[in-house]
Amino acid sequence: QLTMALNSSTLLNEENAQGPKRNTECLKSLELQTPSSFQDNPLQQLQLASQEVLEKAKKSGRSKCPRCNSSRMFYCYTCFVPVETVPTKEIPTVKLPLKIDIIKHPNETDGKSTAVHAKLLAPDDVTIYKYPCIPEYEEKRHEIALIFPGPNSVSVKDIAFHLQKYTKEGVCASDDDCSREPLLKQARLEPEEEKNPNECISSSRSEGTRLKKIIFIDSTWNQTNKIITDERLQGLLQIELKTRKTCFWRHQKGKPDTYLSTIEAIYYFLVDYHQEILKESYKGQYDNLLFFFSFMHTLIKDAKCCTGKE
Repeated sequence: QLTMALNSSTLLNEENAQGPKRNTECLKSLELQTPSSFQDNPLQQLQLASQEVLEKAKKSGRSKCPRCNSSRMFYCYTCFVPVETVPTKEIPTVKLPLKIDIIKHPNETDGKSTAVHAKLLAPDDVTIYKYPCIPEYEEKRHEIALIFPGPNSVSVKDIAFHLQKYTKEGVCASDDDCSREPLLKQARLEPEEEKNPNECISSSRSEGTRLKKIIFIDSTWNQTNKIITDERLQGLLQIELKTRKTCFWRHQKGKPDTYLSTIEAIYYFLVDYHQEILKESYKGQYDNLLFFFSFMHTLIKDAKCCTGKE
């Protein structure tokens, strides 16, 4: 499941309806859980900025978006900004090692999408497009990959090998010569581009550092076919995340637990990329991408506990 997030107002109304007594009982029951139960939840291990600002915003209720004046909880999912009760300066900012494009299905409900989390927390490196308005990737297929499972998808650790194949065969004589050639004929990166420190944050000279952009599709699994079959996405290197399990509260029935929400997919890809391609030890550099996700996960877990659904 490549999408979806929480309708915050629905959750909080449900939570508040239980009253302080049941909330207290719920929190006590959570405190009595064994350590092993927490180990089953990787969100417990994250190195996150203080979420006190979100706690305060939850208590004060919905607030206005500073741009469109809509009533929202925590952030505006159409303007991609925090609401008035959540000062921007108190929201962490994450610097990513490459750019991210998120292609959102037009029928995907804005308020249920976790894609906005990425834009809020890494605003300089994330761009959200609403399909069918997406960029043309044809000329830069040698430095772009698409996160999506499929028969030809590869693992993160194999990115370097496959990007080599995309770039090492040299430059075509003309656009006409390239038009129907296999991907091996894509243009080689210029030396100055490879060494641009703004594009590659690692000193590693691995072929994997040629990767400049990752594309994610934000939709339910039943809606992905319309986007993944678009001709503008054909021929891109496809990456599949097979080893992570979702913590998402809207997981689609009948789908494997390795089908991640959009923000989870972004986070886990970056962790693997950092270790497998940049060859650097991971010390929580991207954990704050789950700043909102982890907070909402806890709210929903508590609310379900209090209503007897868990």
